[in-house]
Amino acid sequence: MPIIRVEMFSGRSRDQKRELVKELTNAFVRTCGGSPAALTIVIDDVEKENWGSGGELCSDKYPDESPK
Repeated sequence: MPIIRVEMFSGRSRDQKRELVKELTNAFVRTCGGSPAALTIVIDDVEKENWGSGGELCSDKYPDESPK
C-alpha cells in the first residue's frame, strides 16, 4: 500500500486539505497506476515554531507570512 506523507506549516483549511488529497491521489494513480483506495495520504501540520530552516526557526524567519 503506497503512502504519501505531507509535512507543511499549519494553517490550511479543511477544504484545502481535501483538495490536496484529491489531487495527490489522482496524480499518483495517473502516474503510477493502482487503485485510489490503496493509497494512503498522511498530512502533518507543523507549527512554524517547530520547524527550522537555515539555522533559524521559521517562526522567526517568516513571522507574519501565511503558510506556503
